[in-house]
Amino acid sequence: GADHPEVAVSLNNIAQLLESQGKYESALPLYQRSLNIQERVFGLDHPEVATSLNNIAQLLMSQGKYDDALPLLQRSLYIFERVHGIDHPNIATSLNNIALLLESQ
Repeated sequence: GADHPEVAVSLNNIAQLLESQGKYESALPLYQRSLNIQERVFGLDHPEVATSLNNIAQLLMSQGKYDDALPLLQRSLYIFERVHGIDHPNIATSLNNIALLLESQ
């Protein structure tokens, strides 16, 4: 069905392809649909949701939309901390992404 996790994966993959081609405006709604499916299927605090938030934030950062990206990165970090604890590699990646955003502003 339309809310199957594999649909979310496919939407994410297409969005990544569009993003790599510089088609940011076309990629964003696909990333957002993927996120919405994952939130419905897995819940708000699932690692897949955190990864999708990070993907959207990276897209926004590439467009210079830092103020929009920061809360997404912070929410992603929060989810990873709740799920994995503070010593997981995803925490380091999340902190690095936030640092890169702050450095870019």
